[in-house]
Amino acid sequence: MKPTAWIAPIALALLVTALWTGTRFRHDIERATTLAATGSEMVDTRCGPIEVQQAGQGIPLLMIHGSGGGHDQGMAWAQPLTQQGVRVIAMSRFGYLRTPRPADASPEAQADAHVCLIDALGIQRAAVMGVSAGGPSAMQIAIRHPDRVAALVLAVPIAWKPGDLATTAPAISDRKDAMLLRLLGSDFLFWAGLQLARDKVFRHVLATPPELVAAASAAERTRVNELADRILPVSARAAGLRDDTKLGKGLRPYALASIQAPTLVVSARDDGFGTFAPAAYTASQIAGAKFLGFERGGHLLVGHDDTVRDAVLTLLRSMDPR
Repeated sequence: MKPTAWIAPIALALLVTALWTGTRFRHDIERATTLAATGSEMVDTRCGPIEVQQAGQGIPLLMIHGSGGGHDQGMAWAQPLTQQGVRVIAMSRFGYLRTPRPADASPEAQADAHVCLIDALGIQRAAVMGVSAGGPSAMQIAIRHPDRVAALVLAVPIAWKPGDLATTAPAISDRKDAMLLRLLGSDFLFWAGLQLARDKVFRHVLATPPELVAAASAAERTRVNELADRILPVSARAAGLRDDTKLGKGLRPYALASIQAPTLVVSARDDGFGTFAPAAYTASQIAGAKFLGFERGGHLLVGHDDTVRDAVLTLLRSMDPR
């Protein structure tokens, strides 16, 4: 066969692959977009409109999601608590999904918006749980509005620590941040990463060792994979992601000693974002705070989901034994 005879079959194979890829991508994005809008509503507050999803009855728990999240990420983790006498209020932070980004998107402004939200919902005091990049605004609401926070939970929080404390993970370089923002700024690039290099997404985007995921229970593997998939459509979360990246580069100390609420802080030593040392330091600065530290688990606390949820539930029940 002449060399040129291979051109047509190769071109046909490439065309078929491109058509299949495009069809699969559009299907997955449409599905992800539908899921991201499911169950939420827009609440008008004096701080502007805020997207929120609610479920359950009982002790109010404001869920503040991490990077790449939204109301859907918060509710995905807290849903089991709704069967335990907890009213989960999972909101989308500034620049995530349908919550607009104001000119001031600082943790302090976000904390004030949290209060605006619970005011609009008729809630006087609530437990507050901040996950990852949701940690700073969770801390700020406890600092700025202590009378509104009944309990505080910080899970793998992005937080400041003194420079003389040893780190547990190398700092993320500006180059890597730029690469991650490019990946997280494109629905297609992130989708392709999930299809072709999911383990690398776990390690570099979710800061969790993929070998932990592979060795975890079927339920944990499902949780982690669904969380990764739920980042799509990433384009609807890009503004918040950019703010979170800047925040991580400019962390500063907070007035932690002024926090009065009963507090639980959780992290894992092998978290690729290095939250273990800052989390331990944060707990040491809050009177009476409990630090729950794991040697392994990564940023997603793989293998400890039920343990963390039980610890949160114990803290919430200490507020209201009923």
